Amino acid sequence: MSESNTNNGDHTNLADKLKQPFHELKDKLNNTHLHDVKVRLDHKKHQIGKFGNLFNPQHRHDEAHEKACDDKRNKIAEEHRFQSYFPERDGNIIKWYVDGRDYFWAVSVALEKAKETIYIEDWWLSPELFLRRPPHFNQEWRLDAILKRRAEAGVKIFVIVYREVEAALTCNSEHTKHALQSLCPKGSPGYGNIKVMRHPDHNVLENAADMTFYWAHHEKFIVIDYEMAFIGGLDMCFGRWDNHQHALSDVHPEGVANEVWPGQDFNNNRVMDFKNVQDWKQNELSKAEYGRMPWHDVAMGVIGPCVYDIAEHFVLRWNFIKRDKYKRDERFDWMMLRGREGEDEDLVGVQRPKHPVGDYVLHPLTPLEGKNLNNRGTVHAQIVRSSSDWSSGILRDHTIQNAYIEVIRNAQHYVYIENQFFITATGDQQSPVHNKIGGAIVDACVAAGKAGRKFRVIIIIPAVPGFAGDLRDDAAIGTRAIMDYQYKSICRGEHSIFERIRAQGVDPTNHIFVFNLRSYDRLNKTPSIREQEEKSGVKYQEVQRAQAEEIMSSGIHGSTDVEGERDKHMGKAEEQKESKETTQSAQAKQRFEEAKQNGEKPKSAYTVAHHAMAGTGKVSDEPWEGEPEEEVHNWIQEELYVHAKLLIVDDRIVICGSSNLNDRSQEGHHDSELSIVMEDTEKIQSTMDGQPFEAGKHAATLRRYLWREHLGLLPPQDHDASGDPNAQPPGEDSLNDIWDRDESYKFVEDPMSDALWEQWTTNATTNTETFRHLFHADPDDHVKTFNDYNIFLPPKGVQAGHIFDRFLPADDIRNKLNQIKGHLVWMPLDYLKDASMAETGLQVNTWTESVYT
Repeated sequence: MSESNTNNGDHTNLADKLKQPFHELKDKLNNTHLHDVKVRLDHKKHQIGKFGNLFNPQHRHDEAHEKACDDKRNKIAEEHRFQSYFPERDGNIIKWYVDGRDYFWAVSVALEKAKETIYIEDWWLSPELFLRRPPHFNQEWRLDAILKRRAEAGVKIFVIVYREVEAALTCNSEHTKHALQSLCPKGSPGYGNIKVMRHPDHNVLENAADMTFYWAHHEKFIVIDYEMAFIGGLDMCFGRWDNHQHALSDVHPEGVANEVWPGQDFNNNRVMDFKNVQDWKQNELSKAEYGRMPWHDVAMGVIGPCVYDIAEHFVLRWNFIKRDKYKRDERFDWMMLRGREGEDEDLVGVQRPKHPVGDYVLHPLTPLEGKNLNNRGTVHAQIVRSSSDWSSGILRDHTIQNAYIEVIRNAQHYVYIENQFFITATGDQQSPVHNKIGGAIVDACVAAGKAGRKFRVIIIIPAVPGFAGDLRDDAAIGTRAIMDYQYKSICRGEHSIFERIRAQGVDPTNHIFVFNLRSYDRLNKTPSIREQEEKSGVKYQEVQRAQAEEIMSSGIHGSTDVEGERDKHMGKAEEQKESKETTQSAQAKQRFEEAKQNGEKPKSAYTVAHHAMAGTGKVSDEPWEGEPEEEVHNWIQEELYVHAKLLIVDDRIVICGSSNLNDRSQEGHHDSELSIVMEDTEKIQSTMDGQPFEAGKHAATLRRYLWREHLGLLPPQDHDASGDPNAQPPGEDSLNDIWDRDESYKFVEDPMSDALWEQWTTNATTNTETFRHLFHADPDDHVKTFNDYNIFLPPKGVQAGHIFDRFLPADDIRNKLNQIKGHLVWMPLDYLKDASMAETGLQVNTWTESVYT
């Protein structure tokens, strides 16, 4: 050893000896009151220091270790298709679900089998949602009841929900948190097994620099035991459960226990948005007067390697919220992820502060090798997302948009889109709209048009965004603003999709086709119900409230969770009126039921919406209990709300998830989203434009199923889905029933066939004209100005959605309704084309316009 080294060693030993007393003092102070004070002061220093972030918007990305992590993520993404952080994965089983009945039933089965962990991420979660119907006969399948059972069985349940801006939205995540956290009180078997995070934080004192009021967490997915996931457009919340016939009516003379949509689950956003959802038995809509808004949606069930990627996104989000909002909250632990440990734990947002609060828990709780994720099925898939600094603590990720653009631009035969919105740009000239999906549509159509190739883009969106209000009113200017952006995206103005195609010498009307969905029904408010109301002195609306009280009583009056936090509407404990209200509701319901004629069975059905579907006969043959003119007043229609976020291209590729087709969902730094890109390696022999074609089984069977639902070629669905393979979780022994047992499957095989297109457009035209003649359904091509509105619609104050001409003979109405098949109608592209739809003002201006796009 050299002398210099010896001297250096002596110097080190001396330094250690000098430090020793201080190390010993530090050890002695550890876990003492003085140490606790020091830690609290340190936490307070960092809390106060967060105000400095007001002047440093890059505060999560400016330190060396943060830059290194960002660089690591970027390098990973550069190696993947669409620049996604997540890789392409072979070997997935992926099952599609169409509409809420099938999806929620499958979720109920899967949740009930959970053994280890459940992750849930939703925009809105209703603890009182019934996953099986009718609710009165399926009370054990209420979401909170299932989660309570699993928590008591030792399953760890982690929930992330969007914390809404209360002045703008009514989804009341506070009630969600309290209701779920009250399920397993201290001393119960499941105590501590349910954890709920809400984000973003709106506490100025805690998070002034990082608050966001415009953007939302919009993901909708579930991960169970790291073995199965569900992803798509369906939140587990009120208003989403529906089946293929999409009934509007829920009036039951035979007994209110047969109701399908209790309390605020019966909703019509166009008439009145959800109100007082924390007191969710209260429904301001009377079922005897109004129909509900039906709901169409699509989701996926996943088994295979992509489950890990969905789980990783959840872990990242959990740790980011822990850091952003709950860093000094011992109720919430950090999640470590197997496969992202050690130097890679920063990829999922794990931090190691000097004084950590909460434990570091490794997920999954048992080794990944036991999850059986590899080589499970035939679907090649990849996770893509919209995420950014405010939502996940990462640099901007807009790989959903990247995927849409690339897949659409490469389409050869057709592009099929179902989405809640359609707002997009064709270039850089349509600010404030920036996503370029519209440009990809233009490129695909122009290439096909110049090559003389048959090519269609078929778009299905809602007729009107799902916000309450008469479209003529000033209060509806926000809704009209969204519609205005949609029309400018599609066909109005030189930069619209239509005009950019036309400018290149191609006729857009040969390629672009836009549709809505619409449903009709009959309110079953019979003379016997009116007689019961008169005899009992109880309105049917009071009875429907009493029924909600009976089957949802455990949470009606609010929840006090394990931390002692309470729903705001509850007031003080001594002010509770639960017993009195429950008694009054039960007594009212009893009086109503006692007024019923003994042994009398209703002659008319609670819904006739199934007659739009296959094999159901004529609606004109339906019996009606009452005078014909009374039936005239009970016919109703409503738009069938399209909430799916779906893209299918060329019977080969599917993209499905939570992402709308607008800037909010596609730009990455606005709403947070998660979607999955799928292509089945299992091919089926098919036909495309009359020629033999190898189609991907997953894409082709989903497209054929959806088109037959919209055409009315599928049968209606029963409430009981226990025997339906399409309502079971995914698995090798639980594949989709593609419904190939009749000729309709072959009829829709070729998406480009002339016969299919003739029926598609004929159905849409006939349905559109029938809804126009009978109901003056809004919106409509005949309404080009606001003055036209005054002629087309009934006077203000008259209930919309009912028969326009109350003097029409009852038989004429029935015969016209016989013509409606399925739910397709044309989107009115001339609607208000000669009017200014959204005048600039206090609600819509340069500061707020991005909210609507």
